[in-house]
Order: sequence, then structure tokens, then C-alpha cells
Amino acid sequence: MPPSEPVRLQKFLADTGACSRRAAEALIAQGEVWVNGKRAVAGQKVVPSLDRVVVGGVPAQPRSQARMTVAVHKPRGLVCSNDDPHNPDTVFSLLPADCSHLRFFCAGRLDKDSEGLVILTTDGDLAQRLTHPSNEVVKRYRVALAAPFPSSRLALLVKGVSVEGEHLKVERAALAGPGPASSSRDVEVAMHHGKKREIRHLFKALGHDVSRLRRTQIGALRLDLIPPRGARRLSGEEVDLLFQAPAG
Repeated sequence: MPPSEPVRLQKFLADTGACSRRAAEALIAQGEVWVNGKRAVAGQKVVPSLDRVVVGGVPAQPRSQARMTVAVHKPRGLVCSNDDPHNPDTVFSLLPADCSHLRFFCAGRLDKDSEGLVILTTDGDLAQRLTHPSNEVVKRYRVALAAPFPSSRLALLVKGVSVEGEHLKVERAALAGPGPASSSRDVEVAMHHGKKREIRHLFKALGHDVSRLRRTQIGALRLDLIPPRGARRLSGEEVDLLFQAPAG
């Protein structure tokens, strides 16, 4: 059998189920990954059928598993991590029982206090496509605020503000919910990037506390038909919707 094609070490480790790509980068930097008896370096490639890869003293073995993508309605209180010892309640607990033997990746996290649409997939390449900024996958959010937000300040959300050296912004913002057209406690925003807790920090910098944050849409796939704590396996056509521009 001819040797397999070289792949990035992070991808190989994710495919084996040893860890996520993000965690693999950290492990490589910490010197916990070895290839053929030598410490691995960032950006290294391996040939899965030939090279011996060891993580924390344990050999990483290639494995194959069914490709499956599931959309879940995350409630508050669950974390989007499968390796957080401080938070045993995770979004992966929402998966159907017959999926428990599979290794899923979270493609686009929400913080513990946020809720809404989250994509879990066994396909590492799909997870990478959904989260990489260059693909500009659009996410929509409904933001509930403690005090009314004036329409005159919507442009500031799109222009953005600098907080501790980072520029925070959204691509689109509009008032939502009941109330006069000049202000509302509910704001809808859309963005195709997303730093950790970026929306919360952005509104906070503009003097508004977020009381509820819900992701309502990824691409053209909407949260509407999934109840809280519910899960839905996606067809190939529905996976394609994740990369389509949302209507409106």
C-alpha cells in the first residue's frame, strides 16, 4: 500500500481524536508532541501511514469515524468544550445518545452565558471551514440589553471601538423588538468573525450591559425549528446552508 499524503500535524491529531486543532497547537508549543522520536514543531507535516506521533507519552493512532454534523440549541450554563475539568456540563451532552461513541468538534463556540445555535461535527475539515475567518461565515445574534439602545448609535457598532488594543465591531446592526423606532432594548447584529465575548465587550464599551445573547442563525441555517436543549442532525443540503449568505 503506498504511503498516505502528508497532512498538518494539528489536523492529524484532530482526526485521531487526541485533541482539537486548537489544543494541538498548544500541546506542540508546550513540547508534548513528538514525531519519530523528535519534538514536533509548529507547522510540521506528517505522513499518517509512516510517521509515529506521540502525545503526552501516548501514541496517536489514525482512526476513521462516520461523518456527522448536528445543530444544537445551546442553553445558558453549558460550555462549548469537551476538555474543561472545571465545567462538566458541556454542549456535547445535547448530542443524541447513539452519537456518544463519536468524537465531535465544536464549530464556533458560544460562551457559558450565551445561548442559541451551535454546530457540532465529526468532520474536522468542516469545523475548520466554519471557523476560519477567511471563509466569512455569517452569524446572526439577538442581543437583549439592560437599557434601550438608541438607533443613532447603531453606526458605532459597525464602525467599532478599540478595547485593550483590540478593535471590536459587527458587520450589521439593527433595532428589534417592540418599542419606538428611535430606541430598543433588543438589537440584532451580524458578524463573520468573532473574538471571545466580543459582542458583550463591544456593547459594554458603549455603555450598555448585555442581559441576554442568543445566536439565531449561521449562514442561511436558522435556529427556529430547534427547541432549547434540542439537537438536529443536518443533511448535506443543510450543511451547505451554513456557507450561504443569509436572506435579508
